[in-house]
Amino acid sequence: MFQLSEKQAQEIVDKMMMDIPYNINIMNDQGIIIGSGKKERVGTVHKAAVEALATGQMVEVIEDTLYEKKGTNEPIVIGNTRVGVIGISGRPEEVRPFCNIVKTTVSLLIEQRTALENLMSEANRQKAWLEMLLAHQGAYSQKLRKEAAPYKIDLLLKTTVLYLKHFSPEQDQAKLMLMHPSFQLDEETWLMLVQNRPDTSKLAAQLLLQQPKLLIASSRLESSIAEGYRQAKAALNILLALKPAAQAITFDEAEFLVKLSQAKLSDKAGTAMKLDDTADLLETLRSFINHNCSVSQTAEHLNIHRNTLQYRLKRIGGITGKDPRNLLQLFELTYELLALYK
Repeated sequence: MFQLSEKQAQEIVDKMMMDIPYNINIMNDQGIIIGSGKKERVGTVHKAAVEALATGQMVEVIEDTLYEKKGTNEPIVIGNTRVGVIGISGRPEEVRPFCNIVKTTVSLLIEQRTALENLMSEANRQKAWLEMLLAHQGAYSQKLRKEAAPYKIDLLLKTTVLYLKHFSPEQDQAKLMLMHPSFQLDEETWLMLVQNRPDTSKLAAQLLLQQPKLLIASSRLESSIAEGYRQAKAALNILLALKPAAQAITFDEAEFLVKLSQAKLSDKAGTAMKLDDTADLLETLRSFINHNCSVSQTAEHLNIHRNTLQYRLKRIGGITGKDPRNLLQLFELTYELLALYK
């Protein structure tokens, strides 16, 4: 059960005392004051709070004593558990209503924090389990199959992995995601596991609706989810590297380029990296590749004059030492561009 820390208790006391003209004490489940308008009392045992915790009833102190001030002390109960005590100093008949207000505020805070911690704990468990699944090699154990069941994953079925980049689930897309096990990797990256369904093109088309920035890469239908994840992520890297017009790609379409990007063909640093600081030249190179070296189509796509395009291609050659108008040197530039995203 969540318990207030001294810092949290003191923050509540300070805030509540801005509106309530009485000293407030918050005691933990041992009756120790952990928050108070009188800081010197923090860390001391409150006898009336200990009694309130023992009986589960409000304890009122009628007169000031050496160790206590008159006032009300009411236990905070969360889920049948006494987690602390709220005390307000003053004549009991005056402060009793305020005690209820403060107790309700603290109770709500504890319940909210407990719910949040449970959600975070579940999210962390899911993340750890997913990481293990995406790294798993070999046959699935009975234990792992059992752990997958709550996520609606049958590890005996083959799976196509969809890697979604720049994805923000809207209402319709959320409904689609509920049909298949889906996991969020980061703010705009999701994985969808589509089982026993080799063709996911229609699903990808539905996901692309109203998602202008979405990129989708899909794996083959594989027995190993880890292998499907590797394929989908590698295919997605091809989209990021070349930025073709298409927003969706399959591993079958990208397999050669994936293998090319992962091949170690040179010990030298890629010359394409030199274009990183010149976005217009990087865009020009990608467009030239995607339009099959057509000067007219590339110029039209970039909305620039043919002479401007020729000037940019010369600059690319001057910066990288590779002339993109030479087929073999363009192939080298393509490889180096792919290698940046492997």
